[in-house]
Amino acid sequence: MARFFKYIFLLTFSIFLLSCQEGGDAGDLLGQWRLSGSDTKYISFSGGITWIKNVGENELYGNFQHVGDSLFIQCYSINGIPQDTALVENTFGFRPFNNIRLKIETLSSDRLLLRKDNQTWSFDKY
Repeated sequence: MARFFKYIFLLTFSIFLLSCQEGGDAGDLLGQWRLSGSDTKYISFSGGITWIKNVGENELYGNFQHVGDSLFIQCYSINGIPQDTALVENTFGFRPFNNIRLKIETLSSDRLLLRKDNQTWSFDKY
């Protein structure tokens, strides 16, 4: 039964993402971004939804808000497994898992530079 609800949840998110073709709240963040120096780590923004993925390993969804030069991300673990937290906190280095706040240093049509404390992430539009 839980598996059924998992698929219904994913289907609902997919339909929602497709209905937000113009990007909604995403603005200049709209689209898929690849972490510089990696061929497997991606983050996507559409509407108010973000999708964090490490190809061949794990992926998860969350909500985001872009306010001024700040990016707020709230991640959700569908299965509640430790790999979801590890994806966000260890693979990408975003902390904490469910209340991420990053400063947007640069946002252009092909480059996204995020910063928190002394850590920097550089993404290229994919």
